[in-house]
Amino acid sequence: MTQKTKNMKKTILLSMALVYAICINAQTSDKKWGIGVGAGAYTSLQNDGIGFMPELYFSRYLGSRVDLSLKGNVGLFNSKLTENLDLVSGFLDFKFKLAGESKKFRPYLFAGPGYLANNSESNISFNAGAGAKLYVGSATALYLEAGYINGIKTTVSGVDDTENFGKATLGIEFDFGKTKDSDMDGVPDKKDKCPNTPTGVAVDKNGCPLDSDGDGVADYIDDCPTVAGLTSLKGCPDRDGDGIADKDDDCPDVAGVASLKGCPDADGDGVTDKNDRCPDTPKGVAVDADGCPLDQDKDGVIDAEDECPTIAGPKDNNGCPVKEVKVEETKVITAEQVIIQKIKTDPVHFPSNQSYLTDYSKNILNKLIKTLKSDPLYHVNAFGYTDSQGSDDLNIKLSQARVNSVVEYLVSKGISKDRILEQEAFGKSKPVATNDTPEGRLQNRRVEFEIFKMK
Repeated sequence: MTQKTKNMKKTILLSMALVYAICINAQTSDKKWGIGVGAGAYTSLQNDGIGFMPELYFSRYLGSRVDLSLKGNVGLFNSKLTENLDLVSGFLDFKFKLAGESKKFRPYLFAGPGYLANNSESNISFNAGAGAKLYVGSATALYLEAGYINGIKTTVSGVDDTENFGKATLGIEFDFGKTKDSDMDGVPDKKDKCPNTPTGVAVDKNGCPLDSDGDGVADYIDDCPTVAGLTSLKGCPDRDGDGIADKDDDCPDVAGVASLKGCPDADGDGVTDKNDRCPDTPKGVAVDADGCPLDQDKDGVIDAEDECPTIAGPKDNNGCPVKEVKVEETKVITAEQVIIQKIKTDPVHFPSNQSYLTDYSKNILNKLIKTLKSDPLYHVNAFGYTDSQGSDDLNIKLSQARVNSVVEYLVSKGISKDRILEQEAFGKSKPVATNDTPEGRLQNRRVEFEIFKMK
């Protein structure tokens, strides 16, 4: 072996060691490395002869279909040569994988540039070929490879020559590097029972998120990580079983409702039992802050039963003030002397935008009916009105409906319709009180009467 050949061999081996060291330092969880050792035979395609060719390579995983390999070969004991060492080569190859990572048998093609030292000469060269790996373990494979090495121009005994080579190699590859950890939790995928743990979440030895209280809710989503609780309440307990976590429950030992922070409300009035001074309020009745039924006019009749909720009145009159029917008799002598007497009586009032008769209004009408029945010569006129709310057209129709309700009631009680002479609707005209207050508007929603005696 010449001195130049020896120097070339040293250079190739040094380069291989340097690249290997760089690869080791560049490892990440996404990269796989391998080292292959093999031996085979080679031959000169121009001069024949078969020799022994050992091989060493380092491989870097680039993707599911491509690897990068730094490979060195030494040609020894060619039967046509007198020297023990015939050639030394080093190539940087790309391996194009023809099978997926899940296959045990993985054929591939390779090619790449490099250097070749032959017959005391060295220069740039390239090689190419095909091979296959058979995995016999998770990180161990047998490989078989056949390739072509492009020769370089050399001079032997004053004759220029270019010698190309063919080779076949059988060997073994060992894969190495950091084990894959897809979720970066420090537990390798092959041991990770929870491989999709979110980044930064603390895990146990099996790679699963920590669950300190053992309630099945991981600490990172557990609102109560040190106390066992319910999945539906993000890991928090619920002692009274009302669906409200104890930490949010103002009454954690007795079932309640969410709107009252877990406290009970037996009568459903929106005031918790512990603060309710009237715990048996009927359903649907409006209450004050103490849970007692509203009584705006403070007359002892709750608004829900008060026909006049803003005007005080006795309970036996449904919360409305008692008004006596005042009868004023005057003799009126007309030219024809038809009307001989007029009687003044109280009007009846109506709820807002309604034409039905309340019990209070019926009591007034009953007194009117009594007067009419006392003398068949008595007749009556009825005039309807509204408050100022609503359009003129609507109010005329509403005041007429109120007159109609009164007439229907009088007729139903035995008053002949021919004794009801005038039935007129005036809408919101002729108010008797202000329309700026609820009390005033109530006074304006009325039907007035004129009772008179005819000859």
